[in-house]
Amino acid sequence: MSLHIKRAYESHAAEDGFRILIDRLWPRGVSKDAAHIDLWLKDLAPSTELRKWFGHDPERWAEFKKRYHHELGGAEQKEALAELRQHMHQGKVTLVYGAKDEEHNDAVALQGFLQSA
Repeated sequence: MSLHIKRAYESHAAEDGFRILIDRLWPRGVSKDAAHIDLWLKDLAPSTELRKWFGHDPERWAEFKKRYHHELGGAEQKEALAELRQHMHQGKVTLVYGAKDEEHNDAVALQGFLQSA
């Protein structure tokens, strides 16, 4: 079981394995062909309200992760998390995201959530 993260703007590679876009919005300027996305799990993205509140402000990172992890425990995300975990058990998975900040984004927070569960 292997889980990695990668920006949607980076070139796809064979070693990425199964690529899952976890943003609610499609990354700007990236064509569906260029993205090589195998699955788009919008339900794993933070709520619009949480995403806007966070605004990729590093000072809000700890609170964002706490709130996002709380959202991931909800009924709406249960099915999407089960689907993600199923793919993780089948082989390498790369969580794809569009944010510029490579340290403070939903993919990093989701990876932490999955590794702590």
